[in-house]
Amino acid sequence: MKASKPRLLIFGPQGSGKGTQAQLISKSLHIPHISMGAILRKIQNDDSRLAKDITHYLDRGELVPDELTNKLIAVRLEKPDCKAGFILDGYPRNKNQAEFLSKTSQITILLVINLSDEEGVKRLSDRLMCDNGHSYHLHFAPPQKNGFCDVDGLPLFRRSDETAQAIKQRLSIYHQETEPLIDYYRRQPAVQIIDIDGNPPIPQVYQEIEKKLVIHDKAS
Repeated sequence: MKASKPRLLIFGPQGSGKGTQAQLISKSLHIPHISMGAILRKIQNDDSRLAKDITHYLDRGELVPDELTNKLIAVRLEKPDCKAGFILDGYPRNKNQAEFLSKTSQITILLVINLSDEEGVKRLSDRLMCDNGHSYHLHFAPPQKNGFCDVDGLPLFRRSDETAQAIKQRLSIYHQETEPLIDYYRRQPAVQIIDIDGNPPIPQVYQEIEKKLVIHDKAS
């Protein structure tokens, strides 16, 4: 009998590598990696007032209003590829979003990658990504072809919200609004909490995740 696949959240401060680890988990478990940041950046490419509003928030390191992110995530989770499981990256970011999510789907695992703010800022200075949210790092996880994504061939870029001021603002928001959600989920018996040290290189961090997550049923 095939084991059920997780409905998983991944938390971590900016620079912790949660996006990269989410991609690896997605590939191993054959479940979609849903990046709220990638969803928002895709909308930014539109010529619309909504795109301008989103840019206004992201460039300042601020959170996009809950009403919008909740609607976007609800639509995404209704898609057929989420029926067997998923991994959410960048959502929920506060208690209002977490309570909304609980009405949409029962989360089974919360994976928390721990990293100091100082190390996170250092890592972000060399981070690149494509419009679909695939992340790379010039030193830790460079692309095979310089300047282009290995997955879809799109050009890589540095995010506009990764200026020193924006990073500092986003870290402050993470500590004030997102970190308290760890205790919120600890109080839910159905949610397994997995803590990971984010300091080692990406492959070692993933090995630890794989060990604690007991990733299985890869061929299904």
